[in-house]
Amino acid sequence: MFADTAKIYIRSGKGGDGHVSFRREKFVPDGGPDGGDGGKGGDVIFEVDKGLNTLNDYRFQHKFCAQNGEDGKNKRCSGTNGEDLILKVPEGTVLRDEESGKVVADMSHGNQRQIILTGGRGGKGNMHYATSTMQAPKYAQPGQAAKELNLILELKCIADVGLVGFPNVGKSTFLSRVTNARPKIANYHFTTLNPNLGVVDLEGGKGFIIADIPGLIEGASEGVGLGHQFLKHIERTKVLIHIVDAASVEGRDPIDDIEKITEELEKYNPELLKKPQIIAANKMDVLYGEEKDEAIEKLKKHFEPKGIEVMPISAVSGEGVKELLYRTFDLLQTVGNDPIVYEADFVYEEKIDTNLPYTVGYDEEEKEYLVEGPRIERMLGYTNLDSEKGFSFFQNFLKTNGILDKLEELGIQEGDTVRLYGWDFDYYR
Repeated sequence: MFADTAKIYIRSGKGGDGHVSFRREKFVPDGGPDGGDGGKGGDVIFEVDKGLNTLNDYRFQHKFCAQNGEDGKNKRCSGTNGEDLILKVPEGTVLRDEESGKVVADMSHGNQRQIILTGGRGGKGNMHYATSTMQAPKYAQPGQAAKELNLILELKCIADVGLVGFPNVGKSTFLSRVTNARPKIANYHFTTLNPNLGVVDLEGGKGFIIADIPGLIEGASEGVGLGHQFLKHIERTKVLIHIVDAASVEGRDPIDDIEKITEELEKYNPELLKKPQIIAANKMDVLYGEEKDEAIEKLKKHFEPKGIEVMPISAVSGEGVKELLYRTFDLLQTVGNDPIVYEADFVYEEKIDTNLPYTVGYDEEEKEYLVEGPRIERMLGYTNLDSEKGFSFFQNFLKTNGILDKLEELGIQEGDTVRLYGWDFDYYR
């Protein structure tokens, strides 16, 4: 089965914890701290694979985790980094955050490889926290926590031109005539259950990519049938060709068919109707004389005042097909060559468990204020205090978690020292 949507859970690797140890050798009984750093966790990377055209790889497996970094060791030995996780997807796959619906990445055109979740930074070993006043630190930095996301993967065909129309109007026959695509063709409604792509080659090196969007029905925009699965493939196209049974071989009214398709497109995404459109009046080979002229004139009278050109064709005999292709190419030149790319608008936000405890106290012997507890360790694990952005987050963390208020309740004054495990800070309002 053709799979163009999938829901998956991804998680990067946790950073390895820094190690607490001290040098102990035969002739060095009181050596200094020698705990090594933890290894970095693996990244989660998405990569375009030109050989894929579906999301079938994600139909049965939905959880993907990169490797954690190894904890630090003694003798200043660092833990090994976790292996990155590389997930292959077809070109045109859009990654969305399931909770917000925002675009995380569009794996198309220039974006062939992207790190979606970075692995956690490894924690520093206790060898980094030795000072003149604390020569035997018993604290090491925990590794940065892993990042996680629930994603929706959507494959949106990358094609310049989309063929739309009701089932059994001749879209697949048309595609097979004008491209090297070989879709299965039969006289059944919904015989096409997945988009077919083909390349149209015109004289002079001209050409474009065309997609046969599976037959639509009324209610497609509300998800009736396979409506939503089909409609999303139209979004990247620049020109739409409405294939219609102008001969009414099955007793359908071609004008009513086009209006219903247009209504479904508008309900799904009104922007789709801003694309240039052509009506290909198909099955002209079964009409003759005045009957043929009347069928075309009826369509032109209804749609050309709306700015939609009507062109008679026969996908079976080839009548009018060449003229339609060149006219389509001309329309493509009016919309430019810039690819349709979905801009990422999702920003990953670190989450802290506010239920984790912490304590604020005063050490009479060292004359220092102490802030400790699991919540503090977690914050230190993923905050880079050496960077301006990280230190700004740290200051905001102290304020929003009520830590500054508790320090002031204990009587802290400007210039007093605050210790958070291996970090010392001078307090200023």
